[in-house]
Amino acid sequence: MFSDDESILGYGRHIMDEFSFENGDVLKNVEVEYSVYGSPKYDDEGRITNAIIYCHKFNGNYSSYLDEYHLTGEGEPFDYNDYCFISITSLGFPNSCSPSTTGLKHNFPSYTLKDRVNFKRQFLKEKFNMDRVHGLAGRGVGGYEIYTWACEYPDEMDFFIVGDSSFKTNGYRYVISKAIDSIIESTDDFYNEIYSETLSRMMVSIYRLLYSNHFSKQIFQEMSNDEIDVLMDDFVDEGLFTDIYDFKFRNDCIIDYDVEDKLKNIKAKAFIISSPDHLYFSPVHDAVPLEDLIENSKILLYESQKDPSGYVDYTPLMDDFNEFLNDIKE
Repeated sequence: MFSDDESILGYGRHIMDEFSFENGDVLKNVEVEYSVYGSPKYDDEGRITNAIIYCHKFNGNYSSYLDEYHLTGEGEPFDYNDYCFISITSLGFPNSCSPSTTGLKHNFPSYTLKDRVNFKRQFLKEKFNMDRVHGLAGRGVGGYEIYTWACEYPDEMDFFIVGDSSFKTNGYRYVISKAIDSIIESTDDFYNEIYSETLSRMMVSIYRLLYSNHFSKQIFQEMSNDEIDVLMDDFVDEGLFTDIYDFKFRNDCIIDYDVEDKLKNIKAKAFIISSPDHLYFSPVHDAVPLEDLIENSKILLYESQKDPSGYVDYTPLMDDFNEFLNDIKE
């Protein structure tokens, strides 16, 4: 329980004494990076009752919630005066417990989406004494965590909101993940103790492959090849600063992701948003079927507002967000 003069807002780091993986491996002194913002409200036992957990994308971290700034300002659907937002850098990502930050490299324990969810659940319990949350929100691979959380622990949230994501890795997504895995496995340098220049160049090549999913179909069609080259060079530069071990384990984690058979377990109210213009996630295969697979679900198809900056603008959907959240309050 927190006293009136004790602020929990802002950036933080927490050390969990240990964390147990699904495969039986255990790590000690497990670091968690996080941030808290908004206006926490408490019950009589000091537990936060209005917490929304933000789950970031494949290349994200705790700061990725800033991508949704247009939804969280005063007077917006997720008004920071009404909600407490907790954003946690996931298991396997730099600055939380990961292959690079632990120094374990290729010896880091293999982890699953359920491990990533349990990592956040354990942190919330240890740090804030929270057994459940008010809601979950996220996009892309963040949605993978949300669906897993809602399926495995259906009583632990009131609602969730997922944008442009899916409930399994299949089709085009599976091909991309397998191709990336093959590229990484093609070099013996991955298992060396020294991080070689070959691994850095390999990450740049992988980022060129990932760039194919970075924009909507419309944006790609509207850009000239010269414009694509310039923006691609900016995008792939990130590969120079991405640890290949973190990336490999992250990719392995999503290859076998599939919760389709568990979706019937979900009890939370769901708001699922999908754009027909998205290259990686298809409304027909990844969103519309959920209307029959999740009992309390609202599916919304929208015209993508994503621009060459890489951000998605949900401003045209404000009324839909407000309607969904007002239903939760009732």
